[in-house]
Amino acid sequence: MKQRNVGTQISFALYSATNRMVRLHKPFLEPLGLTFPQYLATLELLDSAPLSVGELGARLDMDTGTITPLLKRLEVSGMVTRTRDPADERRVLVDLTPDGRALEAEIRGITDKIKSACQMTQKELNDLRRTLETFAYPAPK
Repeated sequence: MKQRNVGTQISFALYSATNRMVRLHKPFLEPLGLTFPQYLATLELLDSAPLSVGELGARLDMDTGTITPLLKRLEVSGMVTRTRDPADERRVLVDLTPDGRALEAEIRGITDKIKSACQMTQKELNDLRRTLETFAYPAPK
């Protein structure tokens, strides 16, 4: 087998870890009718709604072309509303519906299920999170 350089090894490891995380969530999200990106958006809205589409996209690191169809699907499913901001008609505000908020306990409970499925100690999970945050959000030079 051909030896990969460290950059390639990191890329493959991150790609594999991301796919595993999505797969771990799938059995918990399917009964709620949510995809992994919709789950992440819903978590943000549970913490901070209403948010503008731009604010939500920035928090999730998704561009408008990705976040808008995701939100349209959540709106069709009755989870969110999208309304024009009365203070600035150019902005669209996203909020959870009562049906969306009713799933809060189930949605927040997924975190503990994932922690268990990862088969890592709390310290290992905290260390991993810190490492990933350092990688994803490097300090300005």
